Amino acid sequence: MDQDAARPHGPWATGPAPGPEPAPSLADLLGRVARGDESAFGEVYDQVAPSVYGLVRRVLRDPAQSEEVTQEVMVEVWRTACRYDARRGTPRAWLMTLAHRRAVDRVRSEQVGADREARAAAAEADRPYDEVAEEVTDRLERERVRRCLETLTELQEQSVRLAYYGGYTYREVARLLSTPLGTIKTRMRDGLIRLRDCLGVEW
Repeated sequence: MDQDAARPHGPWATGPAPGPEPAPSLADLLGRVARGDESAFGEVYDQVAPSVYGLVRRVLRDPAQSEEVTQEVMVEVWRTACRYDARRGTPRAWLMTLAHRRAVDRVRSEQVGADREARAAAAEADRPYDEVAEEVTDRLERERVRRCLETLTELQEQSVRLAYYGGYTYREVARLLSTPLGTIKTRMRDGLIRLRDCLGVEW
């Protein structure tokens, strides 16, 4: 039998078999999530939920609260994926920023509750003047720091918050924000200089 006759003919038989399609990027998946694609959201969840939980746990420490906040972050991703702007950073950096803000909000919420209880207790007992003055001063300082942080660029603020509030090293901050280590160090230095000038202190 002629070997050529035994071979399949036609355009479908020419060239190598097509390989598997490349996996969609996180940016592509977020674009699909923004259009209401639930399967894309499932892929995003599988990719980033462990990292989100790890960051939140570093801030909150408490496992149960960390799980709650992680779920809140993922719900926020589902609702606000259309707000992701590739010009402002990588998808992972955007997601980690959402996670860090949620975690800090939870800490502040817990602190507000603790402060409310402290005020109620203080109303029932006379406290020394120096103690009251110190508490007021601390709160004013925190407010000044918050206002000064808002003057930084987004990358500077993210870097400073992760390093000084989250306890991350420069290398860990660079990995979380998907930014070169040298850039993180430079932005951190510039951000701290701006904070120093804003606060009017010498470091």
